[in-house]
Amino acid sequence: MTTVPTPQQDLPPGGYVHREPSVLRRALPWLVTAALVIALVVLGYYLNLNMQGRPKSFTIYYVERGWVRFLLFLLAASGVLALTSLIGQRIGIARTGRKISYAAVLGDQLTHLFLILVVLVAIYPLLYVLIAAFDPRNSLFAFPDFSNPNILYKTGLLPRLEVLSYENFQKLFEGVTIPLWQLLLAGISGAALTALGILAVVGRMGRESEGLTRTRAWIIRILLAALAVLIVFLGPAQFQGTTNESKFLLSVRNTLLVSGITGILAILLSTTAGYAMARLRFPGRFQTLLFFIFIQMFPVFLALVAVYTLMVLLGLSNTFTGLILAYSGGAIAFNTWIFKGYVESLPESLEEAAMVDGATRWQTFLKVVLPLSGGILVFIFLNQFIGTYAEFILANILLTGVEKWTVGIMLLSFTQGQFSTKWGVFAAAATLGALPIVALFYGFQGYFVGGTVSGGVKE
Repeated sequence: MTTVPTPQQDLPPGGYVHREPSVLRRALPWLVTAALVIALVVLGYYLNLNMQGRPKSFTIYYVERGWVRFLLFLLAASGVLALTSLIGQRIGIARTGRKISYAAVLGDQLTHLFLILVVLVAIYPLLYVLIAAFDPRNSLFAFPDFSNPNILYKTGLLPRLEVLSYENFQKLFEGVTIPLWQLLLAGISGAALTALGILAVVGRMGRESEGLTRTRAWIIRILLAALAVLIVFLGPAQFQGTTNESKFLLSVRNTLLVSGITGILAILLSTTAGYAMARLRFPGRFQTLLFFIFIQMFPVFLALVAVYTLMVLLGLSNTFTGLILAYSGGAIAFNTWIFKGYVESLPESLEEAAMVDGATRWQTFLKVVLPLSGGILVFIFLNQFIGTYAEFILANILLTGVEKWTVGIMLLSFTQGQFSTKWGVFAAAATLGALPIVALFYGFQGYFVGGTVSGGVKE
């Protein structure tokens, strides 16, 4: 039902009159459906004409008249959805007593089907890489089995699951020696992760409480402390393997160390700069903000030559210090704008009240603004951490030697050489290397999304 305003003298007490939808508007969903069916029929007709008398192109597995089966599947799926939509509409009307549009129900069903197909298409490469990580045949490609009646195996969409093993993962741990105290810290970290998972389930069940929140905070502190000690004290001397893959865990440690320190420096630099831009008025403030926007227009790789030359002149090439400084310098502009926008969303009266009570500007920043900025600080850290963890070009230029490599450079070493590519090890290493990012993003996704929104206020 639609409502349209009428002249003031003709308005009923409610202010609006009801008008029935036009015939064209009611028929529009059916016209669209008919157009889709006709388009599928015409497509099938022309495909049939083009395939007659033409030789088959190169293909692993050819399904005779497969296009006909595909079009019939689409028509059958549309028919099933149309029937289930009709049943759902009748059940909804019987339960609520309200008029429910059949076109709206059918549209929801088709939308859900489309989204499911998109999700499956997006997940399939990840599933394929995960299966290849357990495939000892050192291949990223499934081999078709034409004798198998299952079309997924016959076409090579799925590899043979019976040949899977842990051989590729074992190569990543060869020659690694871990002292007992590091094993204990690893056990503490695993127990903390398990506890956080249990608390997350309890919170989703609606049993969130203040005590549960404090417990989660302490567990997170214990987890971060244990991981920090592990990352700092895990050294190259513990990796005695002779191959590159035996140094993979060392590359993960290097990446976590660089990304963690870069994230902390991003918080220190962007919060102080962002607060100054938001609250202080000084000559050159507006020009500095414009400069920050200006440098964001240029891709990072345009400055690679300048960065490399600067690091060589400073004696910081092939060092984590040089790489951290390069990453931190590139993080200032964007994160400063984000934190500036967040500070401007806070009531300035809170800071004025603190300064009336005798607090200095620095004390106001530390004791008033920062305690209210937990979400945006987590966002800045995660944004910088994830970006640094996935960065490859700058690390590949500044770092040389397998003991200094990050995850991206190590993964590249597995794919170099025309006949020496280690696809199975590459897939296993990519799977393990993605786990820290997945865990961080899943654990702090609320802060990540909230920080994106909270920093986007108007000037």
